[in-house]
Amino acid sequence: MSQPPVAPRPTPRQRVVGMLGGMSWESTAQYYRLANELVRARLGGLHSARLVLTSVDFAEIERLQVAGEWQRAGELLAGEAARLEAAGAELLVLCTNTMHRVADQVQAAVDIPLLHLADATAAAVRAAGLSTVGLLGTAFTMEQAFYRDRLAGHGLRVLVPEAADRAEVHRVVYDELCLGVVRDESRAVYRQVIERLVAAGAQGVVLGCTEIELLVGAADSPVPVFPTTALHVEAAITAALDGVPTG
Repeated sequence: MSQPPVAPRPTPRQRVVGMLGGMSWESTAQYYRLANELVRARLGGLHSARLVLTSVDFAEIERLQVAGEWQRAGELLAGEAARLEAAGAELLVLCTNTMHRVADQVQAAVDIPLLHLADATAAAVRAAGLSTVGLLGTAFTMEQAFYRDRLAGHGLRVLVPEAADRAEVHRVVYDELCLGVVRDESRAVYRQVIERLVAAGAQGVVLGCTEIELLVGAADSPVPVFPTTALHVEAAITAALDGVPTG
């Protein structure tokens, strides 16, 4: 007696990635593009990423940053994270380095995991066999402890530029990159800052602001660079596709 055909096992589905973006939308657009490109590369065909996205008004967040009202900023982002979870997100990425200053508040507002950007970056640095990195980012990221300490918690030594260089790196982010302005003159400035970090002992450079990848990359540095946007997206898509057969 013939046996009935065995039904094929269903293919595990992608988990839905929640993107908390808009800080700035220039870099959030890169998050969206990179996520879809990665899924297409790994699954082939017409596959694309399963995402839900919320995009805040960055002017409001920037005002709170300058005023030092981090608690209030955290409350706003926590509310957005809860809405992402309600919309079906199964894991969360905060599409900004600076606002990881309030990552604990955001995580506390949801029951889904927040993939911390600095953890993804540190993993890439350690995988490259490096122990000392220079950090470029906003003044908040370079000067406050929240990000440097997270990297240091992975056994990394973190160097930041001198005060004048920090001010210029910060200015370019807010006055140019967040507005979609990419200038060769600013690229030259960043290259000089990177060279000074390397002279101080940096074995690699963390591009610790999601907009910086719009301006500089591997060709602009004598040592490896670690593009935090790309690394964060890769970690998110790897988690989303866990258990999904890839080509």
